[in-house]
Amino acid sequence: MNRNKEQYKRMVKFIFSVIVLSLEMAVFWYIWISFYNQKMETPYNRSGHWLMVAVYGIFLMLFNTLYGGLKVGYLRTGNMIYSQFLAAVCANLMAYLQITLLTKSFQDILPLFVMTGAELMLIGIWSFLSTRLYRLLYPPRSVLLIYGEHPVAGLMGKIHTRNDRFVIGEIVHISQGISFIKDKIQGYEGVVICDLPSHMRNVILKYCYEKGIRTYTTPKISDVIIRSAESLHLFDTPLLLSRNNGLSFDQRVVKRVMDLALSMTALLFFAPVFIITAAAIKLYDGGPVFYLQERCTKDGKVFRICKFRSMVVDAEREGKWVPATDRDPRITPVGRIIRATRMDELPQILNILKGDMSIVGPRPERVEHVELYTRQIPEFGYRMKVKGGLTGYAQVYGKYNTTAYDKLKLDLMYIQNYSLLLDIEIIFKTVKILFMKESTEGFGTEDAAAMSEGYKAGKEE
Repeated sequence: MNRNKEQYKRMVKFIFSVIVLSLEMAVFWYIWISFYNQKMETPYNRSGHWLMVAVYGIFLMLFNTLYGGLKVGYLRTGNMIYSQFLAAVCANLMAYLQITLLTKSFQDILPLFVMTGAELMLIGIWSFLSTRLYRLLYPPRSVLLIYGEHPVAGLMGKIHTRNDRFVIGEIVHISQGISFIKDKIQGYEGVVICDLPSHMRNVILKYCYEKGIRTYTTPKISDVIIRSAESLHLFDTPLLLSRNNGLSFDQRVVKRVMDLALSMTALLFFAPVFIITAAAIKLYDGGPVFYLQERCTKDGKVFRICKFRSMVVDAEREGKWVPATDRDPRITPVGRIIRATRMDELPQILNILKGDMSIVGPRPERVEHVELYTRQIPEFGYRMKVKGGLTGYAQVYGKYNTTAYDKLKLDLMYIQNYSLLLDIEIIFKTVKILFMKESTEGFGTEDAAAMSEGYKAGKEE
């Protein structure tokens, strides 16, 4: 890839973003002037119209930042349309609230529905054309994948799903030597470094830095910890401080206040959904509405998580644990619906009110999972430095069947970089993944059987 052209990438993305935001703001301008401005006691003049459009533009940028709708070249076309549409819907809701306050009464919402439809059409056309043009300007990078002792089939499969960004030109094992690898690197636009010993990884990273070749590195646990470290300059040798204590006292207090406020609001808002879902489960087979299960939260404390029952009664007979698969016959028809929409998770609001869980945090795992994963990954317990959550970093950026090691790294990224703003961002992004099928994807039958056998073998040791 031409490195001279590479320097203009940010500018190209900025121009694309300005185009779509300008189109959406123009649609709002028309709807505001044609339908809502005259509803005010004193209609705005030209400067007032500019102000309304500017505020709407701020809403669009805010929600597009949260949902990543402007990430041309990063998201697939369908994902970008979905993200942009969610951002537009949220911005339109905020605009309607603003209009209601200005006109001092609830106005006809139909023009905003029409505006949302027009925006969706513009977003679709823009996403398709911008993605096509971006890929013409910046075709997929040819990369060299360097790996160590661990298999890379899983990572290769994930890279192949994004052939719009990467093309693996060659795979090299570290046993072939640093000199051989350095010669190979020269013929590629990027290097993927997968689970190399630290000393060899450092050599390759420094070499690529010297030559101006970008690198993509799968992080180790220690990398996640160091990445969040605080810089100290007590003397002329820089220090990196990692506190490693989870959340501070003030962070825990603010987080608990937010948990109580949002969970009580959600309980009132979703009361009709609770009633309808409970009735559907009871009417289907007459079994219990709720399903209680032991999970691990902060410091390994065990509590009973509450969920709507989505499987047949006695799905785990004789205490035998079998993870859910993609087409698990134990899941009832009602269960398939509530699992797909995540409604089975709603009763956990009660766990949040009780203090067992938080709204945002690492997903509390079953006791059996913790025992199995800890045998395989001794660091798995690190994720229990904070309370388990209804949603979390690993739920937003991972899948239901993401590997335990990858979930651990994602959860540590959350713990080490915690902030109230990060919690708010995750809550908004959770709305996005609710209707994304891949985020609810279950374990394959072979994976589920392997996990179950692994737990059984561990108990027999």
